[in-house]
This record gives sequence, C-alpha cells and structure tokens, in this order.
Amino acid sequence: MAQTFQTYIFLDLESTGLAHDCPRITEICLVAVHLHSLQNPERDEAGDLLLPHVVDKVCLCVDPVIPLTSKAAHMTGLSNEKLSLNQKQSFSPELLGLLRDFLERQDQPICLVAHNGFSYDFPLLKTELQRVQGDFSGPLSCLDSCKVLRTIDPIPNSVRIWKGYYTLPEVYRRFFGKEPQRSHCAEGDVLTLLMIFLHKAQDFLRWVNIMSLSWAKIVPMYTP
Repeated sequence: MAQTFQTYIFLDLESTGLAHDCPRITEICLVAVHLHSLQNPERDEAGDLLLPHVVDKVCLCVDPVIPLTSKAAHMTGLSNEKLSLNQKQSFSPELLGLLRDFLERQDQPICLVAHNGFSYDFPLLKTELQRVQGDFSGPLSCLDSCKVLRTIDPIPNSVRIWKGYYTLPEVYRRFFGKEPQRSHCAEGDVLTLLMIFLHKAQDFLRWVNIMSLSWAKIVPMYTP
C-alpha cells in the first residue's frame, strides 16, 4: 500500500572527491519541508515561487581528515586549511545523534531527497554512518530527484543529448530562466533542489511512491 510522506528532507553533501576517490564528507545540509508547504507553495506578488518560510534546517561543515582533491577544492571553495582554521570537527557519533534527533523531530513518515542521491549522496552518507558504527533508526525512504526528472522532464527530440542536461544548475535555468544563486555549496544546492521540486511538485509527489527506495536498501559507497 502506498504511503503518504508527511516530511521531505532535501539533502546535499559536499565532499573531498568523486566516488572512486573514496571521499569523505566536508559539508552536509538538510532542509525539512512538510507536505503542506509543498502542496501549497508560497508566491510573491508577481506570482513567482518562493522558498517555504516554515522549514527546519541543519547545515554543518565537517573535517574530512583526508585531503580534498584539487577539483573538489576548486568547485566547493573549501580546503583542509579552511576547515582546520575554523576548528571543524570530523564526522562523529555525536553528529550521528544530531542527525537522528533532527529526523525524529519531523512529522513521519519521511522521505530524503537528493539529486543523484542513489549514486552519490545516499551511499556516501551511509558510509560515514557506518564509519561511526551507526545508522538511522526507524523506517526511512529516499528519492533521487534526477531519476524523477528524467521521467517527468524528458529530453526533447530537438535537443542534442549532453551530459549536463540534468545537472541542478541546468535544470534550474530551464525552469526559471536564470542562474541559481549559489552552486557547489551544500546549502545552496539544497535550496536550488527545493525550488526545482516546488516547480514540479505535483509530478514529484505523483512519482515518489514508485521511485523511492527504503533507506535500508542503500548500499554504502565503500567499506570505511
């Protein structure tokens, strides 16, 4: 029987590199939005979509312990030196506890949403949770927004297929006709994803039960 998720938690991670680099998290952001706000989006006087006012948010920088690749440092603007000078802590059991408390505060059931989440964010997060010998408790589902967009926003025959068609900045430009405010930082990417979801909320909500997976089915990116 299909369930109605009451809270959607939009998630983005920044890290030290790509999947083949066995990366570590450098930044994590979660923004929890209730179903009511997704079904009843706020708009300004011109009728343009606004970000929901009532949200819960956790954004943290994390000391990855290992060096960032040069590409990751260039894209995110983060560096090991910056994180160290600002006394950021590594991923720890205390951080796991904070994330668990954040999830437990939300109206249940919950669905995590991340762009390319099935291939990157969810497996990497599960690896970091395993590293501290923990995991999220209770039922939890997750959705890859990129996979949904490939269904609800297929590439037109007139458009040459190219790798960047479903990147967050490109989808945002296509839907809103302008650049996202911030890219390649966890909070900026989460808010960009949330606006994209709001723009196609009816379609996303229609497909979520078909395309979401149980968190228990997510396989870690690598063995820590």
